[in-house]
Amino acid sequence: METMPIRKIPVGIQDYTKLREEGFVYVDKTALVYQMATAGNPIFLSRPRRFGKSLLLSTLEAYFLGRKDLFEGLAIERLEKDWKVYPVLHLSLNAKFYETKESLTQILEGHFVQWEKLYGETDEELGYEERFMQIIRQACEKTGEKVVVLIDEYDKPLLRTLFNDDLYDIYHEMLTGFYTVLKDADRYLRFVFITGVTKFSQLGIFSNLNQLMDISMAPDYATVCGLTRAEIERDFQPELAALAAMNKLTYEQTVDEMTKRYDGYHFSEFHTEGIYNPFSVLNALVQKRFSSYWFSTGTPTMLVDMLKKTDYDLRQLDGIEVPAIALTDYRMDFQNPVPVIYQSGYLTIKGYDQEFNFYRLGFPNAEVEYGWLNFITPYYTPMSETNAPFYIGKFSQELRAGDVDTFMERLRAFFADIPYELNDKTERHLPGDILYRF
Repeated sequence: METMPIRKIPVGIQDYTKLREEGFVYVDKTALVYQMATAGNPIFLSRPRRFGKSLLLSTLEAYFLGRKDLFEGLAIERLEKDWKVYPVLHLSLNAKFYETKESLTQILEGHFVQWEKLYGETDEELGYEERFMQIIRQACEKTGEKVVVLIDEYDKPLLRTLFNDDLYDIYHEMLTGFYTVLKDADRYLRFVFITGVTKFSQLGIFSNLNQLMDISMAPDYATVCGLTRAEIERDFQPELAALAAMNKLTYEQTVDEMTKRYDGYHFSEFHTEGIYNPFSVLNALVQKRFSSYWFSTGTPTMLVDMLKKTDYDLRQLDGIEVPAIALTDYRMDFQNPVPVIYQSGYLTIKGYDQEFNFYRLGFPNAEVEYGWLNFITPYYTPMSETNAPFYIGKFSQELRAGDVDTFMERLRAFFADIPYELNDKTERHLPGDILYRF
């Protein structure tokens, strides 16, 4: 019996050139890449971690380097008639933990050295802003073409140091000056694309980039990162069949289970189609099992710290209503951590009231909802981090089975260590509030 060859699924692949040259399956997003590349404006895109931002930037880099061979058979091959080669400055800030000033200094210095090998030495006595400007100017003059600047995870140093005021201030000052160059260098620039999880508008980092077009919630680009159901069913038929067989499910049951676990992201109030988490979908297809792949790769410790510092009422999270400006203005407000939780991918748009201009937010899917509850429960209850998933699962099983006596006995034990005297602050973190949805 002839067996189908095993296809290469791009789990964790962030380099577009590697993906195409080594024959990985690629979901064609190049029509949107072309649309962005020809828009003419500097662009900012916010998406949660592991949603394909780095791969998108790498795709843009290959396009602007004129690598027509890497786009054979894709939408952009039909759209682009003039494959010009531009100088590309690609800066990624995703690699460091950012524990000292030197962490950011080393990243910037490393990129400067790399760019100077291509476009000429700069004066090392100059500050980062002046060197960056000089590199952009020299790249333009040497090649005769305007420069493309791609910045990946621009906010990583800031997110890493939110609770370290001194280091945060240092990073903020360095990055503000660095990004301000992009306005002053406008005459040398062909295209600017910046990605991150959040947009710190009130901190002045982008205050001088008033021409920056934020497409994070634009309906035309809602699907540029992540996967739609149509894309999954079109491009991964063999893998879906194998996943169904391994789990003894029908094809329809398999797609339904994937939808329940990984679908449900909405990045625009005007785009009703759900977006699937690409990292979880690809892992499930490769490993032939359903699990919490995205959530387990990065715990939201920073968000929990924010919630605890503000004594935020956890009962409000799922189904909370917020004014539109809270999501579109991207203000970092420790008294209101909801926008950052949304931008980080733990909440998504569930509804929009056009008359009063506010959003209703909620957990996007089962992976995020149960992962969040399992992770956050030990911070607000006597449960240990190890036992929390077990006990939440047992509560759920007992309720579904109608075993009220066992459920109540477990619940009494669960409450045993809660202080007898309660007030509004302690009540909002009771285990009962966390378990209500079961």
